[in-house]
Amino acid sequence: MAQLDPDRMLVLAYVPASRRAALEALWRLDAALGAVLASGREPMVSRIRLAWWRESLEKLDAGPPPPEPILQGVAQHVLPAGVAGAELAAMEEGWSVLLAPEPPSAEEFDLYAAARGGLLFRFSARLLGGEGAIAAPGGEAWALADLARRSASPDDAAAALAAAGGRALPRRWPKSLRPLGMLALLARRDAARGAGAIEVPGAPARMLRMLRHRLTGN
Repeated sequence: MAQLDPDRMLVLAYVPASRRAALEALWRLDAALGAVLASGREPMVSRIRLAWWRESLEKLDAGPPPPEPILQGVAQHVLPAGVAGAELAAMEEGWSVLLAPEPPSAEEFDLYAAARGGLLFRFSARLLGGEGAIAAPGGEAWALADLARRSASPDDAAAALAAAGGRALPRRWPKSLRPLGMLALLARRDAARGAGAIEVPGAPARMLRMLRHRLTGN
């Protein structure tokens, strides 16, 4: 099953128990989509695999899931909480844009950020009982910072972090959405530090920043 990074695992510990399984299933779906790019050497093969995920998610709205743990978790926990498979399928576009042979343009960074991070945080907010529009910019910043962490190109990483730092975050996050605020503020922290000084996920300083936000909302 797709693994979550230490930052997200810590966040899940602060999510209400009644909503934790749904949020974890959603985030593991995001991790599974990212694993397609991480493990694929041929862009065409990765496109085919991403298309399979998109089609499989769309089919969840009309029938039972296939024998695949991530999709079964989504069907069991996410769909009953009010997020449709067709909505989840739209996140695939964010990952697909990264398969282009050239470095991402500013427009492609924006598309990736919106389709991956923006949608992921919108759906996460819905599962947490909050307003998705508030969370979406934070999701975009988080996705861009995560992309910088994954990038093998210092120039691409720097461009992704610059784009992350330009997202406008709420001055104070509602209590229900503070688990998402934790991740968004880590993205802002990464953007401020720059591509050469990104912290390791789960580092003590990151954990302290997350806990501060959990208590204060900023």
